[in-house]
Amino acid sequence: MTDLQQPLPPHSPGKIFVFSAASGAGKTTLLDYLKRSVPNLVYSISATTRSPRMSEKDGVHYFFLSESEFKRRIASSEFAEWAVVHGHYYGTPRRFVDEVTVSGQHIIMDIDVFGKKKFDIVYPQSVGILLLPPSIDVLRQRLLRRNTDSLSVIDLRIANAVKEMEFAKKEGKYEYTVVNDDLERAKFEVVGIVRNVIAAR
Repeated sequence: MTDLQQPLPPHSPGKIFVFSAASGAGKTTLLDYLKRSVPNLVYSISATTRSPRMSEKDGVHYFFLSESEFKRRIASSEFAEWAVVHGHYYGTPRRFVDEVTVSGQHIIMDIDVFGKKKFDIVYPQSVGILLLPPSIDVLRQRLLRRNTDSLSVIDLRIANAVKEMEFAKKEGKYEYTVVNDDLERAKFEVVGIVRNVIAAR
């Protein structure tokens, strides 16, 4: 068993890794690979007011809350960050983050660049990793190849991606930036960053 596979002692809290990326930057693929490659990683579970889809389970995919309960938790400062997206509330429960890290496990957060700034106020020790496409043209080609959105939706995603990248460069706190121009290289780089941060605790 290597040092990285050894469980952390109870007094050593786990690390918090926050990943942000524009749609089409390959975040889902990279994070799935990361979870399979590094032990003691837990994927953060968000809370939401939207209804669960057929295959989704409460406490596994999301914490499903009523709008009144979500607002109560906002008033009680129970979220590290929250936002309204397409008419539904989404937020990161502080209790979940704390329970994971106190147990000595490391947590992976998937938060957009705007939420990351709010999250850093509560967890300034978090490690930010920004995932970028090699260019806007490549991003557009990837979204077109998906064949899941109309051209107008793709244009909106591109415009949002530009805003997010500009915000991240000017106001974001990202210790690492990974340009996904080659998937295998990007996988290697992301795993290397996480392993090195854990090893340096």
